Amino acid sequence: MTRAEVAALFERREAAWKAGDAAALAATHTLDGVVISPTGGVLEGRDEIERVYRVWLNAFNGVTFMPDDLLIDGDRVVQIARLRGTHTGEFFGVAATGRTIEMTVALVMTLVDGFVAEERRIYDFTGLLVQIGVLRAKPGA
Repeated sequence: MTRAEVAALFERREAAWKAGDAAALAATHTLDGVVISPTGGVLEGRDEIERVYRVWLNAFNGVTFMPDDLLIDGDRVVQIARLRGTHTGEFFGVAATGRTIEMTVALVMTLVDGFVAEERRIYDFTGLLVQIGVLRAKPGA
């Protein structure tokens, strides 16, 4: 893929995030794509990937995906972004708390034929649980 084609793929992903469209997000992955995620574990196939996008979009009303950096090296891409939303729906068994979350994510991806074939999501899941009130932060010493 050319840099312009990679950039166009990520513009489609950003538009899908803005639209809150789980199907469009999943459509940027190969049919047999793999996502490795702190919350979802290892997801295989576009249907499972779409399911987890829906979990996030339904759990965090108005979630915004704010890209910061896009590093392209051939078919390997790293995207650094921030997620922000309000916990208004069930999230992996945790009832809505109404709390706002914000976190930085790193997405390490391998692209094949214009799609994301593998995506490794890196973020502070423990910090997310603190933000929604499931865990308490350890007091400073």
